[in-house]
Amino acid sequence: MLATFVILYLVLSIAIGLIAARHVHSAGDYITAGRSLPIYIVTAMVFATWFGAETVLGIPATFQEENLGGLISDPFGAAICLILFGLFFAKKLYRLNLLTIGDFYRKRYNRKVEVITGIAIALSYLGWVSAQITALGVVFNVLSEGAITQAQGIMIGAAVVFIYTVVGGMWSVAMTTFFQMIVIVLGLFYIAWLVSGMTGGVWPVVEHAAHAEKFVFWPELSAVAWLAFISAFLTVAFGSIPQQDVFQRANSSKSAGVAMWGAILGGVFYLLFAAVPLYLTYSANLIDPGLVQRLLSTDAESILPELIKGHLPLIAQVIFYGALLAVIMSTASGTLLAPSVTLSENVLKGWLFKDVKDTDMLRITRFVVAVFAMAVTLYALWALENETGIHAMVEASYKVTLVVAFAPLVFGLYWKRASTLGVYVSIAAGLSVWLPLEFVMPDAEISPHFWGFLASMAGMVVGSLMRPAGHVAKARPEAS
Repeated sequence: MLATFVILYLVLSIAIGLIAARHVHSAGDYITAGRSLPIYIVTAMVFATWFGAETVLGIPATFQEENLGGLISDPFGAAICLILFGLFFAKKLYRLNLLTIGDFYRKRYNRKVEVITGIAIALSYLGWVSAQITALGVVFNVLSEGAITQAQGIMIGAAVVFIYTVVGGMWSVAMTTFFQMIVIVLGLFYIAWLVSGMTGGVWPVVEHAAHAEKFVFWPELSAVAWLAFISAFLTVAFGSIPQQDVFQRANSSKSAGVAMWGAILGGVFYLLFAAVPLYLTYSANLIDPGLVQRLLSTDAESILPELIKGHLPLIAQVIFYGALLAVIMSTASGTLLAPSVTLSENVLKGWLFKDVKDTDMLRITRFVVAVFAMAVTLYALWALENETGIHAMVEASYKVTLVVAFAPLVFGLYWKRASTLGVYVSIAAGLSVWLPLEFVMPDAEISPHFWGFLASMAGMVVGSLMRPAGHVAKARPEAS
């Protein structure tokens, strides 16, 4: 019965995505939804940028194993990223009338910079999208009571997300996300109400966590600990700013003002609502401590799904798994579209394909979506074999953009002297520091990419001072 309801939900999501696809008549419609979306849909999409598998399954598992400080990258870094994007980037980028974030690097610098950053941005999505697909595999495995293996669930989930993403692009992402966010908010609050009745309210859960020292946030007073803490925060807070999915959701807005406030509100709502899965998962320590002990050392990400399945009525299970599928698919669809668009528009176009008609570019983009979906599925299966956790997969995704794409974006927007030579020196310095350290000491307490990030920032300044830029990309007037 539970599986039947979940299948019906999947069918409904696909149907909404296919109906929304009727609005797609050009590559612009496919990528930016015609830049026509109101603030409530933009806010929902930005909120859904991060509220995915890692928020419902990965973050609570990390909290169980560590403490609040272990969540510095996500949700804290992730929420700050969205707020910073809204405050300092959304309006400036919107007014440049770009199709992708990669277009900025071409307009501000040159074609070579566009290709390099485009490849880096696309590669950064492998781990992120794979985390969502892996979570779908977990859900299908739990629902079928093992009849569907997690590997088979990964392939089924990838196929479902691919179908409505490849057809409708950003229009499908927008419409399905708005529907799915309603399911998420109402569903998880209902589950939280039921669980609080089993624990005697919210306060007993909070007290239990406090006694277990789970609310320890700040690191110990040592330089190494603080640098590691800052590194983890910057990985997502800064590394995910030059990302196509964050940009494309804001860029689909009907005005610059909507782009700014949609990003800010989405970040605030994400940080607040991320507390709900934390509360639900930690409640298992009071409701079924044996379940927690059994799964904590083997599969902590399954604690919440198993708790819901074993202790709540059927209607609650249907709502929970519907909400869980909603968060995963809303994130997976947007993050599958983003790297595919970046590859087609900023790497392949003008290299393999020149003077392409708009309708042909739409076909090429859809083809790239299909190829990237296959790559993501293979990566998810590989990560499953190597027992890579969802939270770790997501956190690792932003290292490359932090080192390669962040400095050229920030300096390009806010420093007139930022130059192409500065970008080359920045990328070369960042990669030459990060990659050798990653190979030699990947498990260092201070992550190697942090030193790569510092080197890239310094390289941008040094290179630009050596040969300052002669011009800056001009923004067109836009009412906010």
